Amino acid sequence: MSDDNDPDDASFDTDEVQATTDPSIQNIRSDSRHPRLARLATVIVMALAGLMMTTAAINSRGRDLRPERDTDMATLVRSQASHNAALQKEAAGLRARVDNLSKADQTPGVTSSTVSSASALAPSVGLGAVSGKALRVTLDDAPLSENLDGVDANMLVVHQQDIQMVVNTLWSGGAEAMTIQGQRVVSTTAVKCVGNTIVLHGVAYAPPYVIEAIGDPDAVQKTLDTSEAVRIYKEYVGAYQLGWSVERAGEVTMPAYTGTLVMNHATPR
Repeated sequence: MSDDNDPDDASFDTDEVQATTDPSIQNIRSDSRHPRLARLATVIVMALAGLMMTTAAINSRGRDLRPERDTDMATLVRSQASHNAALQKEAAGLRARVDNLSKADQTPGVTSSTVSSASALAPSVGLGAVSGKALRVTLDDAPLSENLDGVDANMLVVHQQDIQMVVNTLWSGGAEAMTIQGQRVVSTTAVKCVGNTIVLHGVAYAPPYVIEAIGDPDAVQKTLDTSEAVRIYKEYVGAYQLGWSVERAGEVTMPAYTGTLVMNHATPR
């Protein structure tokens, strides 16, 4: 018989087949796949992380990832004040054009006397510049060195109600025209507090706050001296070192109001 039929050779082949199907050997082969799977999973995770970082970089290109720097209140106030000042300048130019057109208006029923009457009333409502003797009131925060223990910091600064109190007192004393920080005060003027500044006609101002009033200086001064509201405020001035001064400003010129006067609910008659 040939060597292919040798029983010993056949026995060897059977043992080899049995060895390859041994469960213990199969477990060894199965275990050998775990490190490869772990390495593959690590590669996938790293690839995903890289993709996420790349996407974030692309999305943030040209943008600040820390937008809180853009929300700084002082920066926003300055930016808005600059924008409002530009709008006021534009409004003043448009108002001048309207005035020129009004003078040249040939509309039937609009007489020259009507135009003259309107022009005469303009200064009294703040739409025309005026000159006269004025009284000047200045309010200021307490000095930075003033740091009283246990005192509310709000007691050391000038508030919008303090300015409004002075304005109302000056009007009641016979003031005929008024400015705050050089801006003309009209019927729609509102003083608003934003942080440690005030906003007037859309423009932010820091202290000191200067109020000027044209009128009979003696009468206006007397009203300030006898006002109960002013007396109470001056007690706070003494207690917390707030700034307060009243002086004769002499002859001053106040500009016309350059904003808009829009009535949404009131009807002219």
